[in-house]
Amino acid sequence: MTFKHLMIAVLAAAGAGSAMAATDTYNLDPTHTFPSFEADHMGMSVWRGKFNKTKGTVTLDRAAKSGSLDLVIDADSIDFGLDAMNTHAKKADMFNVEKFPQISYKSKSFKFNGEQLVEVDGELTLLGVTKPVKLNVSKFKCIMHPRYKREVCGADASAEFKRSDFGLNYGMPAFSPEVKLAIQVEAIKAD
Repeated sequence: MTFKHLMIAVLAAAGAGSAMAATDTYNLDPTHTFPSFEADHMGMSVWRGKFNKTKGTVTLDRAAKSGSLDLVIDADSIDFGLDAMNTHAKKADMFNVEKFPQISYKSKSFKFNGEQLVEVDGELTLLGVTKPVKLNVSKFKCIMHPRYKREVCGADASAEFKRSDFGLNYGMPAFSPEVKLAIQVEAIKAD
């Protein structure tokens, strides 16, 4: 092997290594990630709640315009801002947190418009039922975080679905089955 062939092989190997390293992993920041929702209350008002405990990871390959999201929500952390409602929501006729302690969202694909993440196709698992739910991403930004001294990416995503598709039928038909979901998420690049 000549020196020229050796250099070509080394550069090709280095290029292949850097292509593999293009995918970055980020850990969800549980202090800045709160899935929230809006649901009808007998057509009179809209009840809003959120989940206070989440965990998960995001992978992102900006060059390939691809990535993944794996979000796990602690169902017992549901919070309407009213203790009586929180207690009821955890019971078997609603979120049944004893039998289904976790709600999860796993992506299947990311869609970009230029450099901006605009959509995530994935599956929501609620009450043991898994259905496709598309997240629309209205904000997406990555910065070098001044406190963490690492890259942090954030997004604001939303979706709509019918809770009845997942077996959450409490109060129907007096309460509409449509739910609006919003997820504010920030994730810190892994070491």
